[in-house]
Amino acid sequence: MENKKKLRCGVIGVGYLGQHHARIYSELEKTELVGVFDSNSERAAEIAAKHGCRVFPTIEALADAADALSVVVPTDRHTEVALPLLERGCHLLIEKPICTSVEDAQKIVRLAREKDLTVQVGHIEHFNPVMNFMEAHVSNPKYIKTERLAEFKLRGTEVGVVLDLMIHDIGIVLKLANSEVESVDAVGVNVLSRTEDIANARIKFKNGCVADLNASRVSLKRVRDLRLFQRGGYMSLDFMNQSGHIVKVGESGIEQIEVPFDKQEPLKAELDSFADCVLNHKNPKVGANLGGKALEIALEITRQIAPNLQQK
Repeated sequence: MENKKKLRCGVIGVGYLGQHHARIYSELEKTELVGVFDSNSERAAEIAAKHGCRVFPTIEALADAADALSVVVPTDRHTEVALPLLERGCHLLIEKPICTSVEDAQKIVRLAREKDLTVQVGHIEHFNPVMNFMEAHVSNPKYIKTERLAEFKLRGTEVGVVLDLMIHDIGIVLKLANSEVESVDAVGVNVLSRTEDIANARIKFKNGCVADLNASRVSLKRVRDLRLFQRGGYMSLDFMNQSGHIVKVGESGIEQIEVPFDKQEPLKAELDSFADCVLNHKNPKVGANLGGKALEIALEITRQIAPNLQQK
């Protein structure tokens, strides 16, 4: 029988994304939103009032009142926030990417293991119905092509487009290819910031699968598309609109079949799964190991791009 106890949750950082973590924790049957912390006290008070919870004066005070916390601060602060929370015995959902260095990711993995704590990384697309469909219908992919485009925003520019956007698709193809990486080749340029704004990467896997990933944060439109080819046909899917089709050979020739997705909010599914893992001692779908592997590949891509970046 599964645990019926509610998980006491808090959110550190209630900006653009963190506000939704707070909303969802206040809505889920499995969780109780005990409070929030943000360096902007007015913003913290606004979100707390909206969801009927407390504003905590420090991260430590919130940690002492909660069983589990969402860490939704800028990526370059993930490590300094996460490690002390693990020391205090808190289960963590750390927004993607897990941090900004492989060494720090290893520290988080090691400490979580020592403390027997759950660390889930916020690779939200793994909880998208599109990903659920692919996990059920992809067996041996030969070629994967992804395109992830966004309009330029100052939020998130503490890292480049690879750690901001492409890392979603890196996590996806690592899961779908289900093979060790053989090689990575990447190109990219900066247009409006000091880090790469456009990037392309080709990842070859030891089982023969090849993935081409495109990401841009200087587009005029948002795109979250993936095409996957395997023996017998291919699928063309849209993560943003949760729609798509498969193409295969049927009795009358080539057939295009629309996929009937049961649409849902991926973040809600992600946080519900996180709470379930903590309450019932399950391994998260996207744990620190997968999050760390995605980071390792992302950093190799940025390393290859770095010599081409122009600084003013």
